[in-house]
Amino acid sequence: MPTGKDNKDNMIRFFRYSIVLTLAVLASCQQILEPKPVDLLVDDLVLNEPNDVQPVRIGLYNAFRSMGASNMIAGDFTADYIQANGTFNDYIQFGTKRITATNDVVDVLWNNLFSTIYVANFILERLPNVSGVKDDTRKQVLAEARFMRGWANFIGAYTYGDLPKVTTTDNQTNTQIARTAKADILASVLADYQAALTDLPAVDATSTNATTNATYLNKTNCRAAMARFYLYQKNWAQAEALATQVITSGVYTLLTNYSDVVTKDFTTESVLEVGYALSDDPGTSATGLNNLLVGRREVIPSNQLVAALISTEAGTRSQTITFNAQQQRASDNGWTVRKYGTASEDNNNIVYIRLAELYLIRAEARAQQGKLTGATGAVADLNVLRTRAKAPAITLTAQADVLLAVERERVYELAFEGQRWYDLVRTGRVQAVMSAFSPNWDSHYELWPIPQREIQLNTALVQNPGY
Repeated sequence: MPTGKDNKDNMIRFFRYSIVLTLAVLASCQQILEPKPVDLLVDDLVLNEPNDVQPVRIGLYNAFRSMGASNMIAGDFTADYIQANGTFNDYIQFGTKRITATNDVVDVLWNNLFSTIYVANFILERLPNVSGVKDDTRKQVLAEARFMRGWANFIGAYTYGDLPKVTTTDNQTNTQIARTAKADILASVLADYQAALTDLPAVDATSTNATTNATYLNKTNCRAAMARFYLYQKNWAQAEALATQVITSGVYTLLTNYSDVVTKDFTTESVLEVGYALSDDPGTSATGLNNLLVGRREVIPSNQLVAALISTEAGTRSQTITFNAQQQRASDNGWTVRKYGTASEDNNNIVYIRLAELYLIRAEARAQQGKLTGATGAVADLNVLRTRAKAPAITLTAQADVLLAVERERVYELAFEGQRWYDLVRTGRVQAVMSAFSPNWDSHYELWPIPQREIQLNTALVQNPGY
């Protein structure tokens, strides 16, 4: 039975040994990032002169996108969006809500997060001492490293809780780092984001290259990530302010048709997206989303989610899934996710942030502050998305009702974009929703386990309760 171990042999084993990265440039970005893709052993990377900077920068972006599939799985497979439909034990665990510390996907995400942190630390350690690098280039690449380290720690903190706080590439040090309190990790995330924001390049409404605007970090998509950070931290005023800056910047614009969100890559709505070329598409890997959701159908949309997405309230967001009567048999409901295609299709990328989420962030932040109605109220933001989806407008006036409407709207709009489990946990709704969804749900599933092999390799690590 495939477990994903073969695929992971080439991933960064942060706590164990040298890190091997295949630095493949996105097909659409080859003219921007030069030289052409090369294979590099990270421990042997040369960062001594200006010509060394771009290959290492490519490695950073490659590490950043490596976490995409497992991040999506964490956010959606842990929650109420899927039911098991195949033979892979890892995904049966997700479907039946019996996740264990030996689950390979739990291990893959951990290693991909620390892959990104390692490469970011490599750049932060070495680049300041490289002479001859243009000042703007140095600042930008260091800012990108700070952002990506912050992003990885953000995902890690909300997935696993307390994390090792890794700020060096020294392997001897890193193999014995205990877990640091989640609050301290998140403080470091904010510090990294703020530092990145200072030196990332600015873009404005005149920047019309949607691929560049979504692929590479800039001040605007950094603000989008910070808006999500502040939402999770319940800093409603900051979340609203930053979301507004992104929405009004004009750099990103909502698509006219929701179907294009599902079927196209690098749209004008995409704020931060990671892409794949024909040579490195993850669709056939053990954690490849197209392989899991379409090819093997290891998991399928849950009956509850299907009912929500095909309702009148969802409007055209029903296009997130599709039905095939020939697949309907036994426990298979015949529904399939459409958002992740193969390498030959135009929707095989993974979108980390898109503009619709910023409207939802602002709506929730406004509702929490009692700003419910009128042009600058939460309901207006929700209706922007509902109008696009050809769903009936809402006219709610009570705060509790509006907040529940935001939760439902996030289901309709962001299904299979890796957000649901995190949403339920951060809003305190996870027990009510998940205990009704599965008799196996237990409160300890609010955090993923620390991978068992990491516990064995690093004796300073302590497992999360319940695993």
